[in-house]
Amino acid sequence: MDSIDVLLVDDDDVIVTTLERCLRRENFTVKTAHSGMQALQLLHRQVPKVMLLDVMMPGMDGYEVCREIRADKKLSTLPIIFLTAKTTESDHIAGFKAGGDDYVNKPFNSEELVLRLRAMIRRTQDHKKSNRRSKDDPRVHESKLFDHSRVSQPIIELKSFKLNILTFELFLPSGKKLLLTPIQFDLLFNFMTHPGDIFSPSSLLSIIWDYPPETGSSDLVRVHIKNLRMRIEEDPACPAFIETIPGYGYTIRPE
Repeated sequence: MDSIDVLLVDDDDVIVTTLERCLRRENFTVKTAHSGMQALQLLHRQVPKVMLLDVMMPGMDGYEVCREIRADKKLSTLPIIFLTAKTTESDHIAGFKAGGDDYVNKPFNSEELVLRLRAMIRRTQDHKKSNRRSKDDPRVHESKLFDHSRVSQPIIELKSFKLNILTFELFLPSGKKLLLTPIQFDLLFNFMTHPGDIFSPSSLLSIIWDYPPETGSSDLVRVHIKNLRMRIEEDPACPAFIETIPGYGYTIRPE
């Protein structure tokens, strides 16, 4: 069976036809689905390299589809980019809470969408290469930044936060344990292994998402950081761990 690059899920026939033609011109192999249920059925037969998922669909919406995928061990690391007409920050946070990796607002720029898809596929391929020797270890999750086959110290500790690089778990100063998404892990791993360094949104788009220059939006970084703070900070409105340096970016200060 030939591999699939993109599974495109949208209930709008015009969008599906337009996007499918665009992606095929760029040499992507594409499968399409017109509902969340149809998408899940296709996924259980064949897993694509990335999924483009509409948010507003009748019956099972995109958020619910995403949660179903993240709960399935065989599908949980599938990269998901939401296609959405919902443009508020709260809508984007809802998508990330459901497990999305990125979002593209409608109407979208097809050239930028292609660049994002290629970056996401490249990121997934890098995961597989770096984790090849650890694939039989059920504790190991995928990360763009870390080669799990070279683990020596499985815990990174900073300011009483403990990051387990084998299991994607973060232990808060309170003792509470959280299971991070791959993007959340990559952000924290990057910050915690470079304490004091300031990372601009554009640098994080390159480091974490592997996006080319001038691709992606600083809003993507900002909303991911906000969502992460809501999970780990005692007071997300006044963060003490991941700090914003106005005009520059984000950092975790050394102890």
